[in-house]
Amino acid sequence: MSAAVPTDETLVIETPERVPLHFALASIGNRFLACAFDHFLQVVVILAVILLFAWLGNAAGLYERVKDAPKWLLAVAVVLLFLVWSGYFALFEWAWNGQTPGKRWLRLRVIREDGRPVTFWEAAARNLVRIFDMEPFPFYSIGLVAVFVSSRDQRVGDMVAGTVVVREREAQAPSFDQVFSAPTSDAALRRSFKPVPFTANVQALAEAEIEVVEAFLRRRWDLEEAPRQWMAWRVATPILYKLRPAFDPAEFTYEGFLEELLHRYRAGHRFTD
Repeated sequence: MSAAVPTDETLVIETPERVPLHFALASIGNRFLACAFDHFLQVVVILAVILLFAWLGNAAGLYERVKDAPKWLLAVAVVLLFLVWSGYFALFEWAWNGQTPGKRWLRLRVIREDGRPVTFWEAAARNLVRIFDMEPFPFYSIGLVAVFVSSRDQRVGDMVAGTVVVREREAQAPSFDQVFSAPTSDAALRRSFKPVPFTANVQALAEAEIEVVEAFLRRRWDLEEAPRQWMAWRVATPILYKLRPAFDPAEFTYEGFLEELLHRYRAGHRFTD
């Protein structure tokens, strides 16, 4: 996959099929609101935990023990607090397909610069650097300057991890209902792309997820090329997040991946049914 080509407010990524996908870069305002909401949730959770331990400590007569605890134990507590503060973003972005509660609320998503899903390591890298972006704490001054300087609206953490924050736009392609509601004239599936070799447990997918893949592959030729490629990306991305497959990027195409995925899944079920 070729490198991303930035414009003023849009990130253009060329798919392996040589079709450009246009991503709307998240605005600073939306990113600020999403981040503020996430930090609010963090503060609420941390305060709830502190109040709970304080109540338990007083009830059990442990307050003096905590006050007289060795410095190394307090250092461990500080480290744990830091992990909670940074781990919130990393774990949510890894488990929720590049989103935190705040990003989901505002329909933002973290993706790699090549358009693929973020892995745990990229989510961890961008958020371990968050403490630097927040300097002087807690105003995100360094991160704000980096976003203004970067052509892809990246804070320092994004530059380190090779990620961008985009805004989901439903108008880029037909809705799932529009594509999948029309009657299917030919239910037979055929391979139109070179199979994409990958390693993953396809049986971990739910039948409903496979039905979406199958419906897309059956109806895709009713779409123009660009909307078809955009829809292939939209169908494949949640599956890539879920399976985390190993594959050769040089041989990857979205439709080839979906075709191979469907054939493997149906073959596995023929042997087990």
